[in-house]
Amino acid sequence: MNSMDLLYCAACAALAAGKDILDVYLDPNSDFGIEKKADNSPLTIADKKAHERIMTYLTQTPYPVLSEEGKHMDYAVRKEWNTLWIVDPLDGTKEFIKKNGEFTVNIALVKEGVPVLGVIYVPVKEELYLAEEQLGAFKLQHIAPGSCPENLESLLAGACKLPMEQPEKNAFVVVASRSHLTPETQEYIEKMESLHEKVETRSSGSSIKICLVAEGAADVYPRFAPTMEWDTAAGHAIARAAGKNIWHTDLQSPLQYNKEDLLNPWFIVQ
Repeated sequence: MNSMDLLYCAACAALAAGKDILDVYLDPNSDFGIEKKADNSPLTIADKKAHERIMTYLTQTPYPVLSEEGKHMDYAVRKEWNTLWIVDPLDGTKEFIKKNGEFTVNIALVKEGVPVLGVIYVPVKEELYLAEEQLGAFKLQHIAPGSCPENLESLLAGACKLPMEQPEKNAFVVVASRSHLTPETQEYIEKMESLHEKVETRSSGSSIKICLVAEGAADVYPRFAPTMEWDTAAGHAIARAAGKNIWHTDLQSPLQYNKEDLLNPWFIVQ
């Protein structure tokens, strides 16, 4: 399979998982089957269904899958994986439970620690972001959950290339987490206010924040709170293909993936 086949496969997987998630989200009788994971974060029936759906697609490819909701292989096994999928079947479970629509499906292909291909689907908004490092990054709107055009060309036919032209911005836009606004983030925003004439802060959930920087709607996304590799890998691929990056806070080195410890350091997207 070439990279275009892999991108098409990941996009169809994300759209199919988006439908499974919305079926649970919109069911008036669903209690979401909420459980608590070992780290106290929530897990719903939608997380599990989306994981199972994505696996039916990705297991048709030559590469192993590291999914938040799957079995996490020991590093002794993973370190031999030169190329792998990194997946968050439902990123923003807290936003899902709050029913604010700000949750996503994240699928990334990582080679030698670098995300080279990524797909993020926002089911409630029917927005699909997809990217491959040579092809570039794109955004599609009005793409229904569960739908997948017959090939990548027809999928991309209605897409806008990222970054997109933005209406005249009269402020420096910082996007921050809706659920994790830390004192360090507040301090960073104050620093930006001292450097720019006008600073506007937007809050959003899940990996949508990385997409806002990739598409040019926001200038920077500082994250001074814990995240895992599956929270950022797909967004990182999209940011890279749009000419941006996810940097360590020193702004010198980008985040790496398939590390022994899957926890990300603090980072800045710009």
